[in-house]
Amino acid sequence: MSERRSRPGQAEAVPAPVIVRRSKKGDDHGAHHGGAWKIAYADFVTAMMAFFLLMWLLGSTSKFDKQGIEDYFNTPLSSLLGGQEGTAAARPSVVQGGGRDISDTRPGVGTKSQAEPTPPRAATPAVTPADAGKLQQLKAKLTALIEQSPALKAFKDQIRISITNEGLRIEIVDSQNRPMFASGSSKLQPYAVTILTQIGAALNDVDNRISIAGHTDAVPYIAGPDGYSNWELSSERANAARRSLVAGGMHGEKVLQVRGLADVLPLNRQVVDEPTNRRISILVLNKAAEQAFFHDGGRTSLDDTSPVSAALPAATSRSTP
Repeated sequence: MSERRSRPGQAEAVPAPVIVRRSKKGDDHGAHHGGAWKIAYADFVTAMMAFFLLMWLLGSTSKFDKQGIEDYFNTPLSSLLGGQEGTAAARPSVVQGGGRDISDTRPGVGTKSQAEPTPPRAATPAVTPADAGKLQQLKAKLTALIEQSPALKAFKDQIRISITNEGLRIEIVDSQNRPMFASGSSKLQPYAVTILTQIGAALNDVDNRISIAGHTDAVPYIAGPDGYSNWELSSERANAARRSLVAGGMHGEKVLQVRGLADVLPLNRQVVDEPTNRRISILVLNKAAEQAFFHDGGRTSLDDTSPVSAALPAATSRSTP
């Protein structure tokens, strides 16, 4: 086949080039893409810092705090809001703040994360029937002594004897025309000395301890030196009564307490100068009240092995022999 040649004067046809135009979107993306790694790195550093902070906190937390945290996450929210007493949900603050003081470099030394648990307080002992019976017998003896002794019978309206939940209370009160003390004085009148000396020996029939209190009326004491008040006056009167009881034969070691109560426990609150508000109160403590007195004072050397039973009901009524 013969090759077709182009005519001498005719130019050879050349195909036109194909031009592809691509549009670019977001021309500024490249400029911002270069700093994205900085944000990721900052997030990573923050997460690592939080992780090491958590490790440090766990290392400085006591086992009690860890137990509280465990209780917190094991307790549903509904139980946390309405838990019963005695459960972890009822705790006002599950996690107690604190921990070992890591700033102290001494080994084994650090601030305790929470207070030491308070030892349970011993229950108030009850009054035994034998102890209550002894005080009842003493009351009967004193009542008979007042009736049989002319020196006491003349003043029986001023002697009040009653059984209370603390023991046997003997009160000697003022009369309108027969006060035990001169006004503003702590010196006993002769008849009051007679009453106290007669009663003193009878108190030795029981081995119970004695508490003596002085009371005044609510009239302010203004005749004495500066600062002297019904508190000092009632205290001095109670001590004067103690001396008369001892002079009457009561053993001095039976006295457990001598105190002045001023006008804080009046028999008649409606009348500030009521004579019966001025009185001497002698309380023969039962064993339960005596033990409670020593326990509240922090003493623990008492013999607590004696049997106890139902407490003696408090008797607030007063009997006037």
